[in-house]
Amino acid sequence: MKGLVIKNTGSWYLVKTDEGNLVECKIKGNFRLKGIRSTNPVAVGDYVQIILNQERTAFISEIEDRKNYIIRRASNLSKQSHILAANLDQCMLVVTISRPETSTIFIDRFLASAEAYRIPVKLVFNKIDIYTEDELRYLEALVHLYTTIGYPCFKVSAKQEEGIATLKEELKERVTLFSGHSGVGKSTLINAILPDAAAKTGEISSYHLKGMHTTTFSEMFPVPGNGYIIDTPGIKGFGTFDMEEEEVSHYFREIFQASADCRYGNCTHRHEPGCAVRKAVEQHLISESRYTSYLNMLEDKEEGKYRTGF
Repeated sequence: MKGLVIKNTGSWYLVKTDEGNLVECKIKGNFRLKGIRSTNPVAVGDYVQIILNQERTAFISEIEDRKNYIIRRASNLSKQSHILAANLDQCMLVVTISRPETSTIFIDRFLASAEAYRIPVKLVFNKIDIYTEDELRYLEALVHLYTTIGYPCFKVSAKQEEGIATLKEELKERVTLFSGHSGVGKSTLINAILPDAAAKTGEISSYHLKGMHTTTFSEMFPVPGNGYIIDTPGIKGFGTFDMEEEEVSHYFREIFQASADCRYGNCTHRHEPGCAVRKAVEQHLISESRYTSYLNMLEDKEEGKYRTGF
């Protein structure tokens, strides 16, 4: 029996069969994916084969080949990855300028990981109704930066439902992963798009202005126009996984483009003479924030923070 994994609680999976039935499934203890050392071998968005035993317990017996997937370093096990979702058409990274602030380093890490797995990303700047004039100017600068690089940007207010109609059009006929820090309003945004989804929402902790986790597992919701939204738990950091040091620059579009003019083919864009990337940064053709994010990811590799899988 074939089906689509639409929910993952960590201990069991909810599978929607081709016949439209919902079946709670387990995986057998020795079930592992070849080539991926992961905390969750089965992810929301996976197409799977399931079997029912004589006790009417359902087990996932096989995962069909994935079109793609996106992973991050598992929060507690540096040698393992955590698969956020599989078989995606796009990601929407929900960003807030403040309350809580989403750093450009976090945005760039997410973008680089999505580039590595060839998944298009769109940036959704939420809470535009609460920002000060200075914050709105900063917002416009970020929108200009990322639009110029080639990442579509949307300015929305989930609470005021401003910009929601435009987002709905972007979701049609696509499987879309929603991600972002806790507290950026992902669940409120999904509720505005799909009032029937009833995704949980939570108040921002006034003490540290960080979001309190309200989504504790990944779940898939159908949207009008033959699409799906995948809601994921809020993530504090984005540890990249399984990237070699020399590959990191490949996932920063403008750095990779400029690197074609570097004197040395193996230039790391840090100290080598004749580096076209550093020259472009000096000339403000590459933003300092993006270059800083690139260096930050290289430092991770040097320190061995995020070990590659084996």
